[in-house]
Amino acid sequence: MTLSRRGVLGLAGAMGAAGAVGAGAPRAGRVRTGFERLAADGYAELAGQKVGVVTNPTGITADARHLVDVLHADERVDLVAVFGPEHGFRGTAQAGGSEGASRDPATGLPVYDTYDKSGQRLADVFTAAGIDTVVFDIQDVGARFYTYIWTLYDCMRAAALAGKAVVVLDRPNPVGARRAAGPVLERPYASFVGREPIALAHGMTAAELARLFNGEFLTGRSFPEGPVRLRTVAMSGWRRGSFFGETGLPWVPPSPNMPTPDTALAYAGTCLFEGTNLSEGRGTTTPFEVVGAEGVDRRWAEAANALELPGVWFREAYFTPTFSKHAGKVCGGIRLIVHDREAFDPVRAGIGLLVTARRTWSGFAWRTDHWIDKLTGSDRVRKLVDAGAGVEEIAGDWAAGLARFGAVREEYLLYG
Repeated sequence: MTLSRRGVLGLAGAMGAAGAVGAGAPRAGRVRTGFERLAADGYAELAGQKVGVVTNPTGITADARHLVDVLHADERVDLVAVFGPEHGFRGTAQAGGSEGASRDPATGLPVYDTYDKSGQRLADVFTAAGIDTVVFDIQDVGARFYTYIWTLYDCMRAAALAGKAVVVLDRPNPVGARRAAGPVLERPYASFVGREPIALAHGMTAAELARLFNGEFLTGRSFPEGPVRLRTVAMSGWRRGSFFGETGLPWVPPSPNMPTPDTALAYAGTCLFEGTNLSEGRGTTTPFEVVGAEGVDRRWAEAANALELPGVWFREAYFTPTFSKHAGKVCGGIRLIVHDREAFDPVRAGIGLLVTARRTWSGFAWRTDHWIDKLTGSDRVRKLVDAGAGVEEIAGDWAAGLARFGAVREEYLLYG
């Protein structure tokens, strides 16, 4: 029997995804992603279906091939469409943007834009694309306001409306996922940075969240079309509590301002500064690891260190953003130095920085649109900070809701 060029390329990609032996092969003992396990099984989950893939630059194999290229080259898969999230399929757009519709020059496949689409509008996109199954494979970073998990949620809703199935290929939560942390969203504050009531640091993987979405939110009177026909392909070799550097997988920035796993570690706390007039470090080489503004001085770092928050030190820092807030201006502020990842709680650190910034810098202000309420999931954090509350009082305010979410979360976990 002979293989076409497409078949040979597909076989090579599948072998790489499954951990083939040879030059450049991944070392033994590393994590194997959902895509790798799908490939190792001969793509049985996709047999006989017209497939559309929701992905971005993070959708790669262990040997750094993009899964769209691998799937397109394999005659066992009928890949007919690609769907790009926020930042786009190729990841070139900044926050709040996308790349629009296009045709992928590498494969010739149509690329549809999912950003800012949901419900029947997104269902119509799936119908127009002529797919039977939506495959989701994107690296998340573990924070409620990182929008890829809500792209997953919106795709699940739309797939249910359009009568399509969903397959979620799992990847690690890069910040450990040992526990959930932070406030749980209240539904009146729902938006694209939080559709449903989950914790700010949810402590779950994409596949686990998909199971939770299907079991808790895409059912009942509020969504009679659901739940969606969902299948998840779990990882092997991943343990809850493992950080990304322990996985043996290559890191690809999930978005333009998420360059390293260290960025992801800080993000759930320092992204809260998007809701203020301080720079969260966009436009620097260390976004979300530095925070500041014109006129901020050493007193902020001193006050933050005085909180003695576990696992982190705050160093006085100065930086000049090249874009976004305070572009071209010298900002004073802090840099986070996480010295104990196990003990570090990014949400409490973020709250501690909000509290101390307000106390030490007279120029501190919330964004006038109260974006902080969308990020935290209610107006409670903003009002407590304004009232002079400390970190423990603010964390105590969300404790009951977090405990309830934690109990629900346990039902949908896939990994020990």
